[in-house]
Amino acid sequence: PMATREITAENFNTIVEAGGIVLLDFWAEWCAPCRSFAPTFEAASEAHPDIVFGKIDTEAQRELAGAFQVRSIPTIAAIRDGVMVFRQSGVLPASALERIVAGVRELDMEKVRAEVEADKQSDA
Repeated sequence: PMATREITAENFNTIVEAGGIVLLDFWAEWCAPCRSFAPTFEAASEAHPDIVFGKIDTEAQRELAGAFQVRSIPTIAAIRDGVMVFRQSGVLPASALERIVAGVRELDMEKVRAEVEADKQSDA
């Protein structure tokens, strides 16, 4: 069984609201770099069973792609405890993906939430 899950507008909130780390791969069938990155993403999902690895087909899930302001694919986004903490476009080597996973795991979420709150205050 594949360790990655298909993420749609229908299941997105349920998955994110469950908490923990969610790593998203925005891709499309016609995208050659997306296809070349897929095995790397799949291998990482098998190495980190405690993280939800989700694939979002940008053709089928245009609203989600728009919500994440995806302009080029593949794009990786990381959500931890309901907060988007990382987003980057382009194919990543396995070592870079591992660094992202490690970095997201090490985040001080109290500090991240405080920064998000401060950003909201400054935008108000």
